[in-house]
Amino acid sequence: MSGEASRRDVLCGLLVAFSLAPSTALAQTGGGEGSGGPPTIAPDLPGTLAKFPDLDAWIRIAPDGRVTVFTGKVELGTGVKTAMAQLAADELDVAIDRIDLITADTGLTPNEGVTAGSQTLEQSGAAIANAAANVRLLLAEAAATRWGVMATTLFTRDGSVLNGQGKRATYAELAASISLAVRARADVPRKRREARRLIGRPVPRVDLSAKLTGLPSYVHDMRLPGMVHARVLRGPSSGTQLTPDLSALRRQPGVARVVQVGRFAAIVGPREWPLEQALRVANRGRWVRDPSVPALFPMPAGLLDMRRESQVIDNRRDNPGARGVQRLSARYDRPYLMHGAIGPSCAVALFAKDQLTVWTHSQGVEPLRQAIAELLAIPADRVRCVHREGAGCYGHNGADDVAGDAALIARAMPGVPVRLQWSREQEHGWEPLGPAMVAQVDATLDASGRIVDWRHQVWSNTHSTRPVAAGDLLAGAEVVPSFKPTPPKPIPQPNGGGDRNAIPLYRFPNQTIVSHFLPDMPVRVSALRGLGAHLNIFALESFMDELAAAAGKDPVAFRLAHLDDPRAAAVIRQAAARFGWARYRSAPNRGRGFAFARYKTHGAYCAIALDVEHIPDEGRLIVHRAVAAVDSGEAVNPDGIRNKVEGGIVQSLSWTAFEAAGRDGARRTDYDWSTYPILRFADAPRSVTVEVIDRPGTPFLGTGECAQGPTAAALANALASATGGRLRSMPLIGRSLPQT
Repeated sequence: MSGEASRRDVLCGLLVAFSLAPSTALAQTGGGEGSGGPPTIAPDLPGTLAKFPDLDAWIRIAPDGRVTVFTGKVELGTGVKTAMAQLAADELDVAIDRIDLITADTGLTPNEGVTAGSQTLEQSGAAIANAAANVRLLLAEAAATRWGVMATTLFTRDGSVLNGQGKRATYAELAASISLAVRARADVPRKRREARRLIGRPVPRVDLSAKLTGLPSYVHDMRLPGMVHARVLRGPSSGTQLTPDLSALRRQPGVARVVQVGRFAAIVGPREWPLEQALRVANRGRWVRDPSVPALFPMPAGLLDMRRESQVIDNRRDNPGARGVQRLSARYDRPYLMHGAIGPSCAVALFAKDQLTVWTHSQGVEPLRQAIAELLAIPADRVRCVHREGAGCYGHNGADDVAGDAALIARAMPGVPVRLQWSREQEHGWEPLGPAMVAQVDATLDASGRIVDWRHQVWSNTHSTRPVAAGDLLAGAEVVPSFKPTPPKPIPQPNGGGDRNAIPLYRFPNQTIVSHFLPDMPVRVSALRGLGAHLNIFALESFMDELAAAAGKDPVAFRLAHLDDPRAAAVIRQAAARFGWARYRSAPNRGRGFAFARYKTHGAYCAIALDVEHIPDEGRLIVHRAVAAVDSGEAVNPDGIRNKVEGGIVQSLSWTAFEAAGRDGARRTDYDWSTYPILRFADAPRSVTVEVIDRPGTPFLGTGECAQGPTAAALANALASATGGRLRSMPLIGRSLPQT
């Protein structure tokens, strides 16, 4: 490559570094989903591009030069829309404001399943980046053919291909002469690091302007011509049945119609407030306990007595003859937790011309489509689910259920858009809970203070009942004939469900990890951010501190001594240095805590240190400082990573310190924010610092859920440091905190 070409590469964009067959030859390799054929697995391609290798499934260029990018993943407030727009814009050499990103629409986007497990950039981001590099190459080849030159003499800049001698062709005019219904190639290079303008840099969120200025942003804000509102009628909480006087409800002012299908019932009207008042009247009616739901659901200790399916998920005996001199054991648990979405679940549905469209904030529009099709007994190709953002949730809350509710009402009112929003009481009373869990950890130290044997056991229900069939929706159990829910099952390793992060990243010469899956669900549960990682890391990293104390070792040094992963060690050292771990001086009722994990043992590395003060007279704590270091592989938007980790720290502090779902027999007792305890502004950390370790050229690592576990353990360790006592049961506040 000439010096002039190299200079262009750095200053103007990526030079096409090698010559390929002309695009007409590439076009002969079509036949994937974009061209009408079945999807074909291409294992040499990255992310979900392997499943949908045709370029037009991901990228299309309009006659005006605007670029539409498609992703089957959704925006949940973590900023992934911005990151994916950055990837596409940088790899294509276009301005980011010329990118239109379409997210999770069963009529338009690739089927990428559920947005979960911090896998959006790993799967969809990698696909979009490599698809964009392929498209840029095809455009350069088209220009080379037009001008009769070698593609290696051309470069791209600002949505055009140039030859450096005055010739210029826009993407819009070049795209008109080629087809993107061709397979992506695995040997097309992405941009070099020095040529990137957006990747690796903090770019303002593309979704914040509308939200901050009050423009319609959420599904709750949707207003369609002729739209009516609806409210569903249910008992006070999961496990109850409401038996309202429907004839009296029909006479309520503002109630235009009552829709009833079996036990499913809803009221419909042109305005919301009269429906709210009618709903209050209905809620004063008679309700009975659902006989299919157990009368009690157990506190965490009761999980140990439930029917179980046990499996050894890891068993290493590298040094079976290692001799220990001190053995320690501890048990840790967490209660049932709510998702606690700030905005109650909402959906808009329209049944017109034998087609149903549902606008939903579900995290899995494709499986939801299948469930709704079965619920309505119509073919899946007559159902379209379109994602619209909701007001906050990570996991399976009521979004899917409310979409099923809206679909039933819309079918009864063809041609009329129906907007259904749950009440706050319904959101708290009916959403699936995050499962209660128990972990038992045992370990042996040798004479030098090293761990020579480790055993971790975890008891947990399933961590996902996301709808794949009608019986997984609340309405599916209410219609006649009713549908049975999909039998619960564990999520296999390496991701895991209840046993996520039960296998430590530390290197112990001998270890046994046992997962006790509990198939019987005394209460409806499903995915909550991080799944089992929250409790397993809480247990693992709390116990590491307990072992360090028994060995007389510094907690950070003790962790480093048991690691052989250099990236893990780098994250730990970075967090400790930024926190000032070596210089920290404790004070009465004030202490420090440290914890580390690699999410799912193959996602982002995250280490967190907390500076916490316990106020004995008030039974509360102050988090003075939270310091985190995170390695997410190549950092597309460092500011977005910081935001995700900051949010994860705050959310995990709330879970770990305060939250627990209350119950009275089969009924829940938390119906609003006055009874369900969450972290308040006064309890938020005074300072949060997140150090991002960028590793350009390495794979994207899932980051969205990496802070939950380390934060929980760091808080428990900090409280132990401040008080001299150890708490192993969540929530930590509200219990009798030991005093120094």
